[in-house]
Amino acid sequence: MTQSSVHAKFITSVVNNQAIGRYKIQRKLGQGGSGVVYLARDAFIQRQVAIKISPHLSKSSRKKLFIEAQSAGRLNHPNILAIHDTGIFQDFCYIIMEFVEGRTLKSHCQPGTLLPVERATEVMFTVCNALDYAHQQGVIHRDIKPANIMMAKDNTPKLMDFGIAQLSEQTSEGGLWGTPSYMSPEQLKEEPITAQSDIFSLGCVLYELLTGTKAFPGENDFSIIYKITREHPKPILQVREDLPAIFNEIIRKSLAKNPKDRYPSCMDLAYDLRVALRGLRPAHEQEKIQDVIDLVRHVPFFHNFTREQLHELGLASCIVKYAQGKVIVAEGDIDDTFYIILKGRVQIVKKGKPIALIGAGECFGEMAYIAGQARVASATAVTECALMKISATLLDKAPEAIQLQFFKNFARTLSYRLEKSAGLRSPSSAPGS
Repeated sequence: MTQSSVHAKFITSVVNNQAIGRYKIQRKLGQGGSGVVYLARDAFIQRQVAIKISPHLSKSSRKKLFIEAQSAGRLNHPNILAIHDTGIFQDFCYIIMEFVEGRTLKSHCQPGTLLPVERATEVMFTVCNALDYAHQQGVIHRDIKPANIMMAKDNTPKLMDFGIAQLSEQTSEGGLWGTPSYMSPEQLKEEPITAQSDIFSLGCVLYELLTGTKAFPGENDFSIIYKITREHPKPILQVREDLPAIFNEIIRKSLAKNPKDRYPSCMDLAYDLRVALRGLRPAHEQEKIQDVIDLVRHVPFFHNFTREQLHELGLASCIVKYAQGKVIVAEGDIDDTFYIILKGRVQIVKKGKPIALIGAGECFGEMAYIAGQARVASATAVTECALMKISATLLDKAPEAIQLQFFKNFARTLSYRLEKSAGLRSPSSAPGS
């Protein structure tokens, strides 16, 4: 059954039924290799969702759809498209997904539509975080490409389409699965697939996002496959001379033919991207960083950090500001950041109940880092706030002495909060003092 006939038959069903269960179909959004996607309205929760359908009688299409539901459904990450439901309707199977308005990265892979280098690097850094989380959950995507990275209207990247993902507990199916231009050599040779295969694909996406040309261009699949397995891409600085030299090394390591020569993990790639971001900042931004270091040195949390250690933290952090009333983190969220308050006050709320009001020098979000679990509480700016936002995953790459200082200060902060809640400490005492 062709995609056009699938669409025609499904539209007939929709006209007759006007809904799939509680999901009322509104319009077609697009179609791909694993199904046709529609915009729908969830009548029960009153929200818009995307619904992807495939013909129930097509074994391969049905399998791809349910692999997507099973793999992405086990993931809970702000940069991975969420799966809400799956089921069968008449002659079709379907999955209900989070609806995101926006365009894919494919729209930014032409010479005239490229993102600024700094923005492109930030996007890839975020995607690395999301993909590393998927790998930790035993999910290898196997089809990383610009068309599978959605850019929401608020510029948040969303990794999607896990239709050919490989789950750690399942045996890999034989055959070529993926898009040739972004497949790793081992995928093309039908060898065992690991997280390094996704890293190779990330390297291909980064190359294209920065240059507007594919790393391995070709007139047909055969020429592309030959180049990926036997040739190296044209050095990226020869394609775009204005890029910092570090991108040559990032691309070289990402696109190594041997998986063992690539980055050990997505977060190792992310760390180098963060280093590249520092190099992209103009001179006046570097001066601002120095001003920030001078500022945080006087924050009680950092009283036992040396100036050199604070400079090292610059690779894993940034300064962010939040207006009064703005939600900073939400209960149940999963991400890799925690915060040190530099200015202002923050209200911590758990299950709708305020549990703490904290101010300058205190931290929050550290339990998600320590336990590696979803947020157990929400944090809202009570006043205008300036915060030091630290990537916990990147902090893991910092020298052990810095990590030890953080854990000591976390323990001191938690002890302070417990004693304060029990009325054992005077209000004038402060964590880190």
